Parts: sequence; structure tokens; C-alpha cells
Amino acid sequence: MSKERILVVDDDQNICELINLYLSNEGYQLLFCHDGSDALNIMKFEEIDLILLDVMLPVISGWEVCRMIRQTSQVPIIYLTARDMVEDKVQGFELGADDYIVKPFDPRELLVRIKTRLKSGRMISPPQDRAVSLGNLTVDMLSYEVKVNERVIDLKPREIQLLHFLLLNKNIVLSREILLHKVWDYNYEGDTRTVDVHINRLRERLDDCCNAFIIKTIWGVGYKLEVK
Repeated sequence: MSKERILVVDDDQNICELINLYLSNEGYQLLFCHDGSDALNIMKFEEIDLILLDVMLPVISGWEVCRMIRQTSQVPIIYLTARDMVEDKVQGFELGADDYIVKPFDPRELLVRIKTRLKSGRMISPPQDRAVSLGNLTVDMLSYEVKVNERVIDLKPREIQLLHFLLLNKNIVLSREILLHKVWDYNYEGDTRTVDVHINRLRERLDDCCNAFIIKTIWGVGYKLEVK
């Protein structure tokens, strides 16, 4: 059974009871607090492996809690909040969150995202001068080229950026919102369906020639580049 310690910061007792029911059955050790000040105090004295953080909290908001924790710790932080505006998600990621889940939520999805973050830690942001290789494929961000067995594959710049980010975070489940923020930087004035279009394009161009990975759809969550 899992021994990771998860700090749940939420002032909704019903949400806390639901989280406790599902995560305790998975063997996680849970700590609960109901305002931002207590969360910061716990982080000073306890070893925490992951934080589930609401935004609307008494005393200190979830935004400020995340900002202050990021000054001293890289512990994975998942926002769990009813605030569902794109601007809220942007702010959460800019403050250093690793994921963002909107209430009401499916506990099974929450569990998948928690397991992914605990397994992989924080995501790697894509340095634009880094070449990444996996199997017979190489993505070179200096030349903006994707090669399979030294043959250049015709991809658009945004598709190359998306593939690069997926490779850096292989075997991690990434939500469409995360991909929009990390690859498009939310400058794209559209919705998450643009991620689906680009993923489909990558599959069309790569599935028959790349032997080391597949891009899997994780229904209700997002995508994962899974090493074979």
C-alpha cells in the first residue's frame, strides 16, 4: 500500500470526507486543514508529498498559499476548486501549480492525476534549445526539425512544440488545460479542442514510423506519451 503523505487544504467538509474515503482506501496518509494559514504552518514542520489545494480559503487564499510554498518547495500542487474560468487556470499554473481540477470532480480522475504526479514529480518545462530523442525519433528545437531514422517528418511548429513537451514528460498524464498553458501559453484564443486536433495530427504522422512510444488518450483527463 502507498505511504505518500497528502495535504488536503479545503474548507468544505463534504469534499474532505469524499477525498478521505477514496484516498484512504488507496493507502495514502492524509492531513487535512481548512485555511491557508494552517497549510503554510503544516508545510514548515511536516514532510508532504503532494498538496490538494482549494482557492477560496479563509485567512490566506489558495493563490497566495501556492505562491509562498513555491518560494521554498517543489512539492507537487494540484488545485481542486470550483473556479473554472480560463483566467483562474492561467493564474494557478503561473503561480506554480502542477495540475488544476474543477469541482465537481470524478474521484477516479483525481486518483489518476495524484498517482501520476507522485510518480513523476513536477513537470519539466520545455527549454527551447534542447534536443530530445526516444527510440528512432529525435526532436531538435534549434532547427525545429523532427527526424525518424534521420528522415525529416513534416510537422508544423506548434506540433513540434507539443511533441517536444510530451517527450520531456513521457509517461505522465497531461490534461488539455496543462498542454494549452505549457505549449500554447494561453495566447491561443480557442478552447481545448485545438489540443485534440494537434494530437491527431501527430498520430497521423508518427504512429506508423515511431517504434518507441504511443500517444494515448486518457478519457476524461487528457493525453499521455507512453513508452512501449
